[in-house]
Amino acid sequence: MNAEILIVDDERDIRSLIAFTLEDEGFATVQAANAAEARDVISSRPPSCVILDIWMRDSDMDGLEVLSWCNDFYPEVPVLMISGHGTIETAVQAIQRGAHDFIEKPFKAERLLLTVKRALQQSRLARENAILRAKTGSDAVPALVGQSSGIRQLQAALERVAATSSRVLITGPSGSGKELAARVLHQNSDRADGPFIVAHCARLSDSNADSALFGSEGGRANRRVIGLFEQAHKGTLYFDEICDLPVDTQSKLIRAVTEQHFRRVGGSHPVTTDVRVVSASSHDLASAIAAQTLREDLYYRLGVVSVSVPPLSARREDITPLARHFVTEFAGLLGCPPVKLGDDLLNAMRSYGWPGSVRQLRNVIETIMIMSDKAGDEPLGVDALPHEITADDSDIDVNLLQRNLSLPLREARESFEIEYMRAQLDRFDGNISHMAKFIGMERSALHRKLKSLGLATS
Repeated sequence: MNAEILIVDDERDIRSLIAFTLEDEGFATVQAANAAEARDVISSRPPSCVILDIWMRDSDMDGLEVLSWCNDFYPEVPVLMISGHGTIETAVQAIQRGAHDFIEKPFKAERLLLTVKRALQQSRLARENAILRAKTGSDAVPALVGQSSGIRQLQAALERVAATSSRVLITGPSGSGKELAARVLHQNSDRADGPFIVAHCARLSDSNADSALFGSEGGRANRRVIGLFEQAHKGTLYFDEICDLPVDTQSKLIRAVTEQHFRRVGGSHPVTTDVRVVSASSHDLASAIAAQTLREDLYYRLGVVSVSVPPLSARREDITPLARHFVTEFAGLLGCPPVKLGDDLLNAMRSYGWPGSVRQLRNVIETIMIMSDKAGDEPLGVDALPHEITADDSDIDVNLLQRNLSLPLREARESFEIEYMRAQLDRFDGNISHMAKFIGMERSALHRKLKSLGLATS
């Protein structure tokens, strides 16, 4: 069967030109003019490859958001990004989000064909490698790095609960490693051979949450879409930031979790699944219940067993082994020798507050690995760190600190959040994507947080 390529672009002439070029080489093509059409096609029958424009008029998502959606739900489908307004920053952002490659318009037919063929070849090799790893049992089991008391307690808790079928609720600040803890739990359970499926609740809206979780069928095209619950059959379904799930969907989730059956949107027959549900939140759950962003009855069903992931600031002895672990990881990803981290650099990292926790540390190491001179053998010094890590704390607003000390904890925390978010907006000139990456939040969740604090950006 010929490979089928989905072409997503708001300009009909561009879509037609790409389609003619690919069809002349024997490929089958499908076209979509916006993000909604693209999601419909991919959900109905995932293509062999997607060619996706970054900027699309009259679309509910831009190309980068569609890329993230595709990577979440159909990670096996390679995506090539195209743009007539591309910049180096946009290209890097696309690659970091998981795009196979980036092509700037206007492009030559030879370049397009070569890139598509390479994407298909790498996709085929990835599938073959996955099959080989499954046969040889060589898949690496995720591990929590560190020897602090907090990590040892977490490891022990996960080991105890992994052998059970209990639902687990994982709490901890954003970026602390909650998803990694869930993967460790899955890999050490009797469901390790089954799928591990992630539901990013912050990306689910009132209009798409039900169909994303439970699937859909019928409609004008009489198409069936398999939801995340069915995809996780015999495995684990992980709800990232459960408090961000729309409340109406939370009520439907209660029955699906407890009874293990549901109906697809538009369907009339029950669907039965065998799924272990693990959920996570960085929110204060009591406050979320009081604010009615988390149903109390859902909380009690999800939190049969609760475990907590400590922030990086509470386990500073793990910073050095984590930093070295990430150096080794990025050396493999970037195809370069690992750098040496000097003592002054490690001391500066241990003294920093890490508001973005482990995710922020990983981002810092990635930056160091990309920007440093890896030709020399000398250990990297503190000057290799980003400015925010080494910045002097002498400019702290003493009046603000004293004022916060006179407030109750809840009001002081809200005051600090407002000042912290305002400072980060200034630091990144209102660039939400850069700010979200630095502080370790999903962009959509950051938008909501800024709006709740009265700092919404246009």
